[in-house]
Amino acid sequence: MQQVTPPKDYEELIRVIHERYEDMSKSYQSIAVYLTQNPNEVAIKPVNSIAETCGIHASSFVRFAQALGYKGFKELQQLYQQRLSTAAPGFNARVKALQSELADHSTTSTFLQDLVHRDIASLQELVELTSKGDVAKATKMMEVADTIYLIGQLRSAPVVELMRYVLTMLGKRAVLLDASGGLTTHMANLIRPRDMLIAVSFRFYANEVVNVVESCGSRQVPILAISDSTLSPLAKNASVLFTVPEHEYSFSRSLAAPMCLAQALLVNLASKLQKQVEPRIPTVTQQK
Repeated sequence: MQQVTPPKDYEELIRVIHERYEDMSKSYQSIAVYLTQNPNEVAIKPVNSIAETCGIHASSFVRFAQALGYKGFKELQQLYQQRLSTAAPGFNARVKALQSELADHSTTSTFLQDLVHRDIASLQELVELTSKGDVAKATKMMEVADTIYLIGQLRSAPVVELMRYVLTMLGKRAVLLDASGGLTTHMANLIRPRDMLIAVSFRFYANEVVNVVESCGSRQVPILAISDSTLSPLAKNASVLFTVPEHEYSFSRSLAAPMCLAQALLVNLASKLQKQVEPRIPTVTQQK
């Protein structure tokens, strides 16, 4: 049996996981998503705790590590522990710090507190994960596109609705690919390489959104994608990918971070179009 050489550091491990992801079983793909989205938690939690969070038996994590060439999961985990010495706090650590900091000053209900703490932590994480270079590239794509098409379904729909509104008010041709009349796929076939597609989708990814992204990617249409992971099915066809990692909520997953990201991209575009440091976005009810 051929010996597999394990990745020697965290960066190489993540690269290998991405390369092998599509050939993995569903359980291994779930493990891969957790390992790429929660590096700080992987560094400090025992494998049984991680497995319980994912709903996968701990032995699968051990076999996953062995498939990558490690003796066991602890050897893989050491790469995460080495990274942790220079890493920013993870999502759960941020939430606990915020809970401790704000507990004495809040009179709100427990559910509201929890959601606000999680949203603040998610927004902090968004700032660290978002590259200035990617923002600049996405802004340029929107600036030069003839027509900007947008697609987002299920709970992603509010994000593209907001973007369509602001783009229209900025004078950009914007077309929302909605599901009414069953025309989404047919409308998407009209998108040309001089246009662009903005696609937003999170777990569990809407099939129609994934299909439209793959179709546009095959036709060399520029794609700006907002999703939850670099392992998202939107990632491989994206010209620019913004990841907004999603963490388990007791009832629902918030749109605070995706909405904030969308607004930031649009404000940056407005600044370019209006050649102002502090742009003004017109509203429908604005006085002439």
